[in-house]
Amino acid sequence: MRRSDGPDVTQVPTTRGRPFANGNSGRPPGSKNRTSLLAAALLEGKAEELVRKAVEVALGGDVAMLKFLLGRSLPRERLITLDLPPMVSADDAVEVLGHIMRAVSKGLITPSEAAALGTLVNSYTRAIDMADVVKRMDLLEAAIQIKERRAP
Repeated sequence: MRRSDGPDVTQVPTTRGRPFANGNSGRPPGSKNRTSLLAAALLEGKAEELVRKAVEVALGGDVAMLKFLLGRSLPRERLITLDLPPMVSADDAVEVLGHIMRAVSKGLITPSEAAALGTLVNSYTRAIDMADVVKRMDLLEAAIQIKERRAP
């Protein structure tokens, strides 16, 4: 018997389907709403002035504005270079992952960058494994065809 922790609450399903009447598909994809068009018209020709003012405010000590500007001007990811051994077989992934771990321990890359590289190594390993399976299947099929031809 199941114990209840509170009153039974029935879930009301959300309405699914078209939000518009038949024949009315809504605004075309990519079109802007009225507010966006109005804002663009008001700011037309003043973008450079606004950016200058934003930089001035940030340099004046406004930390939020500084974060905003840096968040849009700095790249989100950095380019990393590691000297990794080549991966010819899936077994080589162990050595590659060892190099990645050493790079993290030396502070050359961050743990999140190592995780992304690990995912890439894993994907490449699966691709190598799949290519190996395909080659083995082709060899088996060829051997079967040869046996079938020899059979009387």
